[in-house]
Amino acid sequence: MYRIAPSILSANFAELGKEINAVIDSGADIIHFDVMDNHYVPNLTIGPLVCEAIRPLTDAIIDVHLMVDPVDRIIPDFAKAGANIISFHPEASNHIDRTISLIKEQGCKAGMVFNPATPLYYLDHVLDKLDLVLIMSVNPGFGGQSFIPEALNKLRAVRKRIDAAGKDIMLEIDGGVKIDNIAEIARAGADTFVAGSAIYNAGKDSDPHRYDSVISALRAELAKV
Repeated sequence: MYRIAPSILSANFAELGKEINAVIDSGADIIHFDVMDNHYVPNLTIGPLVCEAIRPLTDAIIDVHLMVDPVDRIIPDFAKAGANIISFHPEASNHIDRTISLIKEQGCKAGMVFNPATPLYYLDHVLDKLDLVLIMSVNPGFGGQSFIPEALNKLRAVRKRIDAAGKDIMLEIDGGVKIDNIAEIARAGADTFVAGSAIYNAGKDSDPHRYDSVISALRAELAKV
């Protein structure tokens, strides 16, 4: 089962509610919510109040990616705001197992995020506790970057770990996902695809904004895998 997760980082924030409904109505599965703190990454985006504002607008899964350091303080706020999945970077946690437990205690699914140069050994003792592993195929902090090909090898390595564990763990990719590379990414093992500019830029000139064609094109490429 493949899941498409538009990142609202590339949406029109003046019409955020409409943008979220538009991508879901156009066939997307998950809303990807990028949180940046101008500390762990060189950008500042959105916080729990925005998550709380959009929660009543959709029944879709809200997948919160925390690019913040330290991370534990903000987790309960996003859980209360309506997040379904909360993912964090191991570098932003002093005690990774404790952070995972904190996410679960708040009633959310837990994910761990790996930057392009972050080693996978962080998974050695906690993979069985995770619901999602997110591989960054760009360096975090900005939308619209180009896909880093080495991410394919990291996807393959994580897919082997997940399959060997026999666990139902989502394997997500984020960064530079487009129509012309999504099939190759899926062959490497990903099942959940974050796409920001590839989706939102495709429909920004229509009125109202519609994203049916680009999401259908992404699914058509996935059907070839």
